[in-house]
Amino acid sequence: MTATIEPTSTKERLPSAPARLSLAPTGSVPGLLDGAWWPRSRDLLREIPTLTEALDARWGRITHVTVNPTHWPVIPRKVPVTGHTVHVGWFAAEQDPNKVILLSYTVGRLDLLVIPPETEPAAVGRLMAAATVPGGIRTASGLMADEAMSHDAAEARSRPDARRPE
Repeated sequence: MTATIEPTSTKERLPSAPARLSLAPTGSVPGLLDGAWWPRSRDLLREIPTLTEALDARWGRITHVTVNPTHWPVIPRKVPVTGHTVHVGWFAAEQDPNKVILLSYTVGRLDLLVIPPETEPAAVGRLMAAATVPGGIRTASGLMADEAMSHDAAEARSRPDARRPE
């Protein structure tokens, strides 16, 4: 996949709805993921400010975000957010395509499962719960694969069996 890198945009941002985010309980045993994020689109210029606004007060100023370009068609180098700029990087081979990494001066690092915007709400609930399990050992792609398998199995159970006479 080819990632398009855009220079910093200084466009005025429209107000947006709050971030759809679920985080592991504070003080819990660390796992591979610190939570899950369900963006409304695949537009990082629009989504990063909403995400950082939700986290800055709780976790400290988010300064860097890294993504895998597999699911993000355009990756800006810098995103203006309230009071500062967030630097954006990408790693194609090194980073799980279903994860975003956020770096903060105070907390260090947060790893979040990225739930695709088009995901059905019931699946989102299951994924958010799974990503916030204290001490969780499932990767972001592992959780997405598990959800896809359960969805496929549920669909198969709901289809009438072609071999059964009606």
